[in-house]
Amino acid sequence: MGHALCICSPGTVIIDNKRYLFIQKLGEGGFSYVDLVEGLHDGHFYALKRIVCHEQQDREEAQREADMHRLFQHPNILHLVAYCLRERGTKHEAWLLLPFFKRGTLWDEIERLKDKGNFLTKEQILQLLLGICRGLEAIHAQGYAHRDLKPTNVLLGDEGQPVLMDLGSMNQAQIHVEGSRQALALQDWAAQRCTISYRAPELFSVQSQCVIDERTDVWVRSVRVGVWVGRSAALRLLWSRGGGLWFPVRGAPGNMYVPIALDFLPGNCH
Repeated sequence: MGHALCICSPGTVIIDNKRYLFIQKLGEGGFSYVDLVEGLHDGHFYALKRIVCHEQQDREEAQREADMHRLFQHPNILHLVAYCLRERGTKHEAWLLLPFFKRGTLWDEIERLKDKGNFLTKEQILQLLLGICRGLEAIHAQGYAHRDLKPTNVLLGDEGQPVLMDLGSMNQAQIHVEGSRQALALQDWAAQRCTISYRAPELFSVQSQCVIDERTDVWVRSVRVGVWVGRSAALRLLWSRGGGLWFPVRGAPGNMYVPIALDFLPGNCH
């Protein structure tokens, strides 16, 4: 379940016998918080994700998320540095120590470029798509599916390489649904764990006799690549209202979006 953790002085913690200094808060969402900390043993920055666990089920889910991180040693999937569980009265906090990516997420990058009136290049877009597909390929090869792929769950490395994160919604890739009760339970789970704008259609109304599989991660209508007429030769990365991935290039007639499957990439994730 992890090694002992202690609060040794204001603003510092010890995880796995290493001291970390709190620098600043990075963000929060739901019942989790992310802090920037510095390892006093190596001078490196880390992201400390703290998950508030109210019940035993919450602790089990946090442990599962840590286990999912440990399962992969892949350049396009975020790895876990350390994990521990801290007691706070009747509640617990699960702490996941993760690498810090100073460029933030793909969504952060899109917003920065938009503010400056700049766009991603064709090469950058292809690098992103290929890296995302390779990360998904590794996840699917282990018999799992991510289930919550979106731009805020894709970190960017120093060279722009995409790294998939937030593995808390991962579950087995193939789910055999047999009966309306199981279908409703899966539908309710998806409503809680899969962002609505990026959720595959089969998870909105789960059929009583069906198989849900890893294709939810590569749903072309949810995360789709298209071309659009641009006044400049540069490509732009846009996110449609429905959560679709688009990049425009000069050459298509009118203001038309043309969906393209992801299998045009080498080493595709299908």
